[in-house]
Amino acid sequence: MSDHYEAVRVRISGRVQGVGFRMWTRDEALRLGVTGWVRNEADGSVSALIAGADSAITTMIERLRRGPAGALVSSLQTEAAQLGNMPTDFRITG
Repeated sequence: MSDHYEAVRVRISGRVQGVGFRMWTRDEALRLGVTGWVRNEADGSVSALIAGADSAITTMIERLRRGPAGALVSSLQTEAAQLGNMPTDFRITG
């Protein structure tokens, strides 16, 4: 049985900047085999685009809800993303 592939935009709020959240997110994405990007936002939140198998995306979102040691996630919002081309790697941007 093959997984369905999708893409999701995620916005994480709380104490998520200055705690290694972006590097941790990249490492988790590489472990799970998802692609996309992660970046800090001016309002103190972190945004990410996660693309890949739906089961891996579900696991990634669960991990983002907890975050790395030192982070305190107060909210996480997701929305489906429509992509022309699937990303081929996972990058820290911005």
